[in-house]
Amino acid sequence: MSLLALNALSAMRGDMLFANLNLTLNKGDRIGLIAANGRGKSTLLNILHGRYEAASGEVTRARGLKTGLLRQDVPPDLLALPLYDAVLGALPPEQVDFDSWRVDVALDELAVPHDLRDLPLAALSGGWQRAALLARLWLGAPDVMLLDEPTNHLDLGRIGHLQNWLNTVARGTACIIASHDRAFLDAVSNRTLFLRAEASQIFALPFTAARAALAESDTTAARQFENDMKAARQLRQQAAKLKNIGINSGSDLLITKTRQLKDRAEKIETAARPAHAERSAGDIRLANSGTHAKALLALDRVDIATPDGRVLFNTGTLWVNKGDRVVLLGANGAGKSRLLAAVLAAQSGEAAGLRMAGSVVLGASDQQLAQLDGFATPMAAVAGAFDVGDQRARSLLAGAGIALDRQTGPIFALSGGQKSRLAMLVLRLTQPNFYLLDEPTNHLDIEGQEALEAELTTQGAACLLVSHDRSFVRHVGNRFWVIEGKKLIEAESPEPFFAAALADGWP
Repeated sequence: MSLLALNALSAMRGDMLFANLNLTLNKGDRIGLIAANGRGKSTLLNILHGRYEAASGEVTRARGLKTGLLRQDVPPDLLALPLYDAVLGALPPEQVDFDSWRVDVALDELAVPHDLRDLPLAALSGGWQRAALLARLWLGAPDVMLLDEPTNHLDLGRIGHLQNWLNTVARGTACIIASHDRAFLDAVSNRTLFLRAEASQIFALPFTAARAALAESDTTAARQFENDMKAARQLRQQAAKLKNIGINSGSDLLITKTRQLKDRAEKIETAARPAHAERSAGDIRLANSGTHAKALLALDRVDIATPDGRVLFNTGTLWVNKGDRVVLLGANGAGKSRLLAAVLAAQSGEAAGLRMAGSVVLGASDQQLAQLDGFATPMAAVAGAFDVGDQRARSLLAGAGIALDRQTGPIFALSGGQKSRLAMLVLRLTQPNFYLLDEPTNHLDIEGQEALEAELTTQGAACLLVSHDRSFVRHVGNRFWVIEGKKLIEAESPEPFFAAALADGWP
């Protein structure tokens, strides 16, 4: 049964976001929506929800169809409300007295603790705010859920819960899911739409398999275009030879044949379509200044504690060697970021049980992108902090996806993806040989995640990183440290931790 049908749908925001999009959404479909940052995912979801108008084309909806949109941001008018009241407000006023029980059911299904339900949304983490917005959406009993980055702000346990909720409680509801979490998309989708300015493509496959099919399709298209252009060139070369012969011999037949060959070449060129070339949202490049030291960091039974002195865990005896890409795994609040902070602090002074090679140059990035703190503009962060000159700084910023008109504007006005790419540029310019990265894929689109993966694995720089992005961890890590209870242990693989964390997210 068709719920939604898109016919030649187009949308613009300055440039064309997407054009001539054709798509049918059927009952039971779970479509992963893939595009780079700023390329139209949120716009498409808002068009389907009726909040935005398309530039052209049609959206046909089944009679009485109800859509529910999970937005990335919390509406300002909800922030002061207690979580329970914010969800209750999704019910029509005439239903509040009779159907308020549905709020408790929805919050229970989403495993929202009772002690959080009376707290204002503004006082809660982004993850619990997302749960409240999802509960509001669910109370509307939508036929189609439009989910815009639903895993933002969620730890692995909450992502596991969301996966299970979508595959059990909400399994009968069609979804279009815009997400950069590749493992999540593999777990919840059965179709994948790659949104493009032209010739968007959809595959009846979850993300990873669809990505491989897309690559094969693009390769075939590139080969076909090359063959078409080669054929057109050959026809034009034949036409040129016949033209010369025809002119010299005065043969009208050869002149006519020349015109026919040119017409055939023009038809081939007109019909030929060049292979898709994705517009990059900005380069991500890292550096490795190198070091002769074998062991860059040694931990000898270091107590990692909270600011008030409460011990979270002991590191035991561990070390990081040149070329190690160590992923630190543990539950939220277990002390992962505290360990990174202890390593960072050790560079500027002695720390009991923590030794760092003298040749180590740290490049650190936390979840708040603190390396950008103190800089008003992108130009100040690059030209003001590094000896690169204004012209070179402009070129570097442009390469990182920050247009000229944004380079002297405030950093806070940049998108999350632009800030992440700027932060990676600043790290690169420090010329580190050891990276400390806390959730580095936050705000990065899939293109950016894959670029960061490639840089970390090919540059050979050591790193100690924290991430809840399973695909990123699997591609980057070659060693894995897990916080278990009060101890830090080394594991052969992240998979047992992933399985346990995902299971813990389901009550």
